[in-house]
Amino acid sequence: MKIVKYPHPALRHKSRDLTMIDKQVRLYAARMLELMYEARGLGLAANQVALPFRLLVMNSTADAQQREHEHVLINPQILDRKGSMEGEEGCLSLPDLYQKVRRARTVTVQAYNLEGHALEITCSDLPSRILQHEIDHLDGVLFIDKMGTIAKLSSRGILRALESDYRRAQERGEIPPDAEILRMLAALEAGAVPPPEPPESPPPPAQGENGQPPPIL
Repeated sequence: MKIVKYPHPALRHKSRDLTMIDKQVRLYAARMLELMYEARGLGLAANQVALPFRLLVMNSTADAQQREHEHVLINPQILDRKGSMEGEEGCLSLPDLYQKVRRARTVTVQAYNLEGHALEITCSDLPSRILQHEIDHLDGVLFIDKMGTIAKLSSRGILRALESDYRRAQERGEIPPDAEILRMLAALEAGAVPPPEPPESPPPPAQGENGQPPPIL
């Protein structure tokens, strides 16, 4: 298992609900948390590791020692949005790209935890931004889709570079053809589920405004 980069087809794949929480789902969640912490991210959606399931992990501190802020959410859905805020976002699947995105300030989210218990979370500010970003991922929506016109124009160069890197990796045989990836996603949805694999080493974090690391989601 590793974090896939744009324009990997899994990032545009709308995830399906999980109908059971078994040992494999718990393994997925554990590996996703490890990958998120190693990459210094605040959240990670299953699409970002090429899994077509409605599963996300998050920790608004990005600190593995602060487990009280850690969440594993299954089949999350946003029930309510209130207010508005604009802030800088990044994404582990779109390295080196940071832009301001407008989100609801407060959201109420319904989901299940790993024990299968239904829960409802209401949060604001950074946790709210993380949840919105990751739930967008599960719907095949990226934060670049939420940018304003100027931000989209200024992001073209990075997006083209990512697309070029991705295609070259496919030509070298490092990434399967898109058609094969789509078949793999369909097989996963049908129940042919391989075990997680070790992650690759993450890149160093970028610096955002005021020299501080921006939110990487």
